Amino acid sequence: MPVLSAELGQLLTTTALGNIPFTGGRMPSDMQSVRPLSPLMVYEPPQNKWKSLGVVSLTVQTPTSSNFTPPETQPPPPSSRWRTPEFLFYGLAFLVVVPYMVKVPYDISNESNPNFYKILPRLKEGWLFGRHTDNSDAQYRSFRSNIPSLLALSTVHLVLGRLYTRINRLVASSPGKSTPGDSSGPSRTPFLLVFSLVMLAGLHGTSALKIIAILAANYWIAMFKIPALTWVFNGAVLFTSNWYEGFRFGSVHGALASLDSIPGFYPRWHISFNITMLRLLSFNMDYYWAAGEVSPTEPSGTLTHKQRIAVSHPLESYSFVNFLVYALYPALYIAGPIIGFNDFMWQLRRPQWANGSDRVPFPTAYAIRFLGCLLTLEIILHMMYVVAIKDARAWHGLSPLELSMVGFWNLIVVWMKLLIPWRFFRLWALADGIDPPENMVRCMANNYSAFGFWRSWHRSYNLWVIRYIYIPLGGSTHVLRNTLVVFSFVALWHDLSFKLLAWGWLISLFVIPEALSKSIVSRSKFGDRSWYRHACALGGVGNILLMMGANLVGFVIGLDGMRYFISELIGIRFLFAACVCLFIAIQVMFEYREEEARRGIYRRC
Repeated sequence: MPVLSAELGQLLTTTALGNIPFTGGRMPSDMQSVRPLSPLMVYEPPQNKWKSLGVVSLTVQTPTSSNFTPPETQPPPPSSRWRTPEFLFYGLAFLVVVPYMVKVPYDISNESNPNFYKILPRLKEGWLFGRHTDNSDAQYRSFRSNIPSLLALSTVHLVLGRLYTRINRLVASSPGKSTPGDSSGPSRTPFLLVFSLVMLAGLHGTSALKIIAILAANYWIAMFKIPALTWVFNGAVLFTSNWYEGFRFGSVHGALASLDSIPGFYPRWHISFNITMLRLLSFNMDYYWAAGEVSPTEPSGTLTHKQRIAVSHPLESYSFVNFLVYALYPALYIAGPIIGFNDFMWQLRRPQWANGSDRVPFPTAYAIRFLGCLLTLEIILHMMYVVAIKDARAWHGLSPLELSMVGFWNLIVVWMKLLIPWRFFRLWALADGIDPPENMVRCMANNYSAFGFWRSWHRSYNLWVIRYIYIPLGGSTHVLRNTLVVFSFVALWHDLSFKLLAWGWLISLFVIPEALSKSIVSRSKFGDRSWYRHACALGGVGNILLMMGANLVGFVIGLDGMRYFISELIGIRFLFAACVCLFIAIQVMFEYREEEARRGIYRRC
């Protein structure tokens, strides 16, 4: 089995972050609600609405959430525009423009490109179409090369888990031996605890002791029921672990230096600790809120997704063992998706698949979707070498159109290199009976709003931020202030660097025009006007240009590269053509969301 490389952690830390290209947002029909809605939150449809979806089934299904206005209170969507002359013209434009957007980067990825010699050293032998593959992105390369190891690890975990559950059911088959209030029979906690500790030791070697010590200290702090102490402690651990690159035993005392010689498969534990930190904060805050309740009652029946997050457990469930099982859960430990403690424990105590059987239905449809995404990225990396062009800065001499396609397809690669690991680990969790949030709800190229993008991109992190930061700070009563705080936290949590902090501030700055325009030109006042949809599309064009610029700076080419891009792309004809194409694309995004509404799906992203 290949060794889990240290680079894997770098990838999975970045997957934890959710590098953010473009935006996802509201369509005109989402701009009105019966009650005030937080601009960062998502409404999700009941699962029983997912039938006969047609083209909208391309968007991944998400769990039920009743945070917002139920479908019955939404205004009826307009009749379909797909067959109108306007949208037939848009369809014709798509048939011409989209293939050309593929052809342009393909052409500059061939030997006819004068700069090809600069990118050739970054290419590797491929396995598709007799072409090289652009495997120059270190994060995706580390995940790609370790897929066999991850498949083996997940298979061992799932097989042993099924075996443990079956044996445990046979041993404890007599009635009355299950924990009161649970419907799952014998607990899986002992198996998960042992497997998690063994996996932790294998990944990090003796550094596993450091992680256990941090977890123990965090649990001890939780018992004081002082939220500020929890935040200060976790922030200090995150900062110092990055500053000292994970702490070496030898730096504490010379006699301990020998412990540093057992590094494990992935010794750089501090690289992905920011994901673990979110679980530590989640446990402490959920325990704090549970302790403040007066004798919480055990709910009966099946809990919805929203209830699993909000409903507290009996205080005895907030034990150190349950905390370890949650913080180190194998399928989600490395990169997420992020799931709150309350939600995780409800699913562990009351598996949704529990029907007297020990069999968890394998998520076949989701596995097929994952494989399709994996193959799509492989085809892209074999057909267009935009990552190598970006890394080698081999863009001199390119036309504005070619330069814009290098930027666009780099953002597509950023999206997919995060989407694929996240879906792999969610697939692993689903096969184990745990349903974490889906991180990627929309395609990167199917977004136009800063607020909406935040709801649909790295969605599990968004839900975490909403519950533990945004709402405690006052939510939508102080939108701009809280947005600045949120994105500053997001940037520093990803990477303690000024570049990411600048990105967070840019994002916060760029949401101001959208927030102001939605309050001035609201759907409730102007939604019935013929020009309203087109005005929204024009606003979306500006939004996309701003957000693409911010994310190219933060995650692709940096400030220096962006200066060159801007200097080369400024031109009346090119900008006009680009804006026309974006306008048409946004109109199609609007209608796609209207089609979802006609099928009973109401998202706010």
